[in-house]
Amino acid sequence: MSISYKRVRAIFVKDYKEFSRNYALSIMLIFPIILALLFRRAGTTLPGASGFLFNSSFVLLTCFAQACLIAEEKERSTLRSLMMTPATTMDVLLGKSSLVFVMSAVVIAISSLLFGYEPVNVGAFVTGIVLSIILYTAAGTICGLFSKTLLEASLSILPVAFIFMGAPWGAVLAKDYPVFQVLDYMPSSQLVHLLSISGTGYTTADLTQPLLIILAWTVGLTIVSVVLYQKRLKDE
Repeated sequence: MSISYKRVRAIFVKDYKEFSRNYALSIMLIFPIILALLFRRAGTTLPGASGFLFNSSFVLLTCFAQACLIAEEKERSTLRSLMMTPATTMDVLLGKSSLVFVMSAVVIAISSLLFGYEPVNVGAFVTGIVLSIILYTAAGTICGLFSKTLLEASLSILPVAFIFMGAPWGAVLAKDYPVFQVLDYMPSSQLVHLLSISGTGYTTADLTQPLLIILAWTVGLTIVSVVLYQKRLKDE
């Protein structure tokens, strides 16, 4: 499937202008930064602080912003028009995802610095963050496609917040309740494992296993978002 970078850039610029005029969405940019400052004040050694900071940032910023951008197009009845342009599926999805990706990457980088998190392996950390941004962008796209208004989009991310943010805490119960072991394979739980690796005594497998599981989730959700978008195109 061909990709037109001019069309992707045009959609990026369009979304940037709309996002900058929507203060309700723009204010979400400061939430991860506020959380980082609060956790730093509480102490960077607070158990699970880094995992909660990043996972909540992905839900509150990445997933929420993407869902609202998609839902806003549907609320204004412009998504159908966008689908009917010469822009391909990848042009539209990349264009509408690129703004969220850039915003998430910048805000999370700032939050990491303010929080004082120091990864044991920069390459693995960056890879995990990039994959997670793509994953939650795909999740936001799915939520947006099932929403008709911005209000519905805001509510649609609640299951994502409950499942993905709660998975690492639920996985702790696996010792007493084996059924919760499945939560350990959630991408948010694997990100916590990646972030909690100590600076000494870790192996390559300790880094690659969480990344591979996050990658599998990212690929799976991305495929689902593309299929749902194309189904939406046919339905309308």
